[in-house]
Amino acid sequence: MIRYLTAGESHGPELIGIVEGLPAGIPLSEEAIAKQLARRQEGYGRGGRMAFEKDTAGIVSGVRFGKTMGHPVALKMVNRAYEKDADNWPRVMSAKPVSDSIPKITVPRPGHADLVGVQKFRFDDIRPVIERSSARETAMRVACCATAREFLRHFKIEIGGHVIQIGEQGYSSWESTRETADPLLSNGAEHLADTADGSEVRCLDASLTGHMVDEIKKRRKEGSSLGGIYEIIVTGLPAGLGTYVHWDRKLEGLLAQAIMSIQAMKGVEIGLGFEAGKRHGHQVHDEITWESNRFGRSTNRAGGLEGGVTTGMPLIIRGVMKPIPTMLKPLQTVDIITKKAQDTRYERSDVCALPRAMVVAENVIAPVIANAFLEKYGGDSIAEIAGRYP
Repeated sequence: MIRYLTAGESHGPELIGIVEGLPAGIPLSEEAIAKQLARRQEGYGRGGRMAFEKDTAGIVSGVRFGKTMGHPVALKMVNRAYEKDADNWPRVMSAKPVSDSIPKITVPRPGHADLVGVQKFRFDDIRPVIERSSARETAMRVACCATAREFLRHFKIEIGGHVIQIGEQGYSSWESTRETADPLLSNGAEHLADTADGSEVRCLDASLTGHMVDEIKKRRKEGSSLGGIYEIIVTGLPAGLGTYVHWDRKLEGLLAQAIMSIQAMKGVEIGLGFEAGKRHGHQVHDEITWESNRFGRSTNRAGGLEGGVTTGMPLIIRGVMKPIPTMLKPLQTVDIITKKAQDTRYERSDVCALPRAMVVAENVIAPVIANAFLEKYGGDSIAEIAGRYP
């Protein structure tokens, strides 16, 4: 089964990733990974770091002549910030003891892992927590998960997403979202993603895009920030992936874990999700049909999952991201050394990172779906799997 690990700090020399369990024979290139990394860096509301962090991941091992070998795939990503500020970050982030004094960060920011990280590891400096808990880690996570995404693409399983709400601006209902998104799915979820990528905020509705951009501008002037909601759709899935047998293997739970593992996520739902709690049964459940010699559903309010198992309908997942907690207008906090109240310090930051975070979400669910696929049709090579997949 596919699993991955990332290592590295936000301003360290490199981010490192290792992906284990990819079958042999998957076409995999640095260009395919770079496409997802480039998408992660786009979107209105970005902070200053995106101006010089052009991420690329080098394949160090596990691939020969453009195809995986069934071995662990190792990836390496150089941090441009480390190289750009050679007089500062190599000293601050040195793995070796340094003789000169490095200023400590002692003012934790509300909404970040700063204080809880200090409490957990008993640091007297917040810097180690900031460096590892940073969303910068998602760059390597996207690179690792893009490998599983390429595996799924080989079997015509596609993943795409779009933003449905930023702050107070968004679609009015589940049905209005479906009217916009579902017609694009006839050409696959990647077509939907490509269409969304044409919007500054990755919203499929041109009018809503304008309102969302205006909302971001408004909050930027106020020195505040914004979160929102995105929707991820997966097409090409067969029925029967996942299981209802054990709680820890249900696909809904595994997908929710993947989404909630992303920095700043505060909620996840499948299909109608929380809206289902406001409606009566006839407005929630999908009636079963038999057409063209196969079972189907007349609607897809369940979001492609019933009882922890795929139905064969498009998988629909929504994630909720909180506003970025680093803001120009400060919040009150307490110094961990002096215990005195003071305002938070400001570092360059996004006003709204949702359009970028959505790309992270698209990719982190790929290993989850790939593992469910391998559990049912698995083998050590693409050729072996293809022989088992109808």
